[in-house]
Amino acid sequence: MMRAPRRVAAIIGVLAFVLTAAPAARAQAALLLEQPYGFFGTVNPTGHTAIYFARICAAGPTKLRRCAPGELGSVISRYSDVAHHDWVVIPLIPYLYSVEESSQVPDRVNRDLVHRLRNQYHEAHLLGLGRDVRRGDFWHGGWTQLVGVAYERRMYAFRFQTTEEQDDAFIEHMNRDKNRSHFELLYNNCADFSRKVLNQYFPQKFRRSLFPDAGVTTPKQITNKLVRYAKKHPELKLEVYEIPQIPGYRRMSRSNKSVSESLVTTVYAVPILILNPYLAGALFADYVMHGRYHVIPNDPPKLMADDLAVLTLPGTPAENALNASEQVHSVAAADGDIDAYPAAEANPGLKETAATHE
Repeated sequence: MMRAPRRVAAIIGVLAFVLTAAPAARAQAALLLEQPYGFFGTVNPTGHTAIYFARICAAGPTKLRRCAPGELGSVISRYSDVAHHDWVVIPLIPYLYSVEESSQVPDRVNRDLVHRLRNQYHEAHLLGLGRDVRRGDFWHGGWTQLVGVAYERRMYAFRFQTTEEQDDAFIEHMNRDKNRSHFELLYNNCADFSRKVLNQYFPQKFRRSLFPDAGVTTPKQITNKLVRYAKKHPELKLEVYEIPQIPGYRRMSRSNKSVSESLVTTVYAVPILILNPYLAGALFADYVMHGRYHVIPNDPPKLMADDLAVLTLPGTPAENALNASEQVHSVAAADGDIDAYPAAEANPGLKETAATHE
């Protein structure tokens, strides 16, 4: 006689859990700390930063929309010399690997393969930026910096919680704002863009600092600010993951440095000391007092291409490790393919997956 009420109560409990857990599962973001590489990374070892959103996707390289079930989100960042746009949005898998499915990611690459993958993706999805957009070279940026990033450097994803309301407000703001380039290396760079994005989620919490780095915002500095802020706000549930560099195309990337750290721990220190010992002393004091911070934890979990769905899951890294393979399998089993840039008005027609995305 008591079984039916118990079953009803159990069903109600499950429904209540699903309804209350679903919003949290669809609200994730991550600050991507990207290491410097190549000769330019030696000259300027600060690296790059971008913002990943698990539930914000690309309706085009300069248009945002909500993600549909089964999509893995997108990466937004400020770049130089990309058709005079201030920011560009790229789906996660293409941003990292220049392909549209994780199953297509090679284990090792060479220069010809990287160029071929980038060209294929450019022809399929990036011509909307304009056919005259340069590829990019040592002196200038270009569309090649938008895709295949993991072939050139290692990244660390500092994942934190957001709300659906925050994400919706961000989409509206970015789509409404004029997307015209404001890039400037010292005081309006990629880290400044990430700082402004974080301030949209956490108003007036991420400000430019005079010390360290003479007011220049760097990827390492803005990451440190996020880590410090998350320690005071455990509800953000900050987690750190490593996204490894795919070997073969370049030498392995190097660790990120702040401005003061770059100037006092590299060959720059010698000419500065000779030309101006007082400046050298001030830089060293700035580094010792304000710039000696470490943002990368020891041995963070590594996310290979097939593990990236972890970034969309709530919970602790240990829980995510247990659920990753199941989530990836569910996403991969989606009935039908989703185009990398589906039109915003076509979203209702995208086919549902068995997995609960994000």
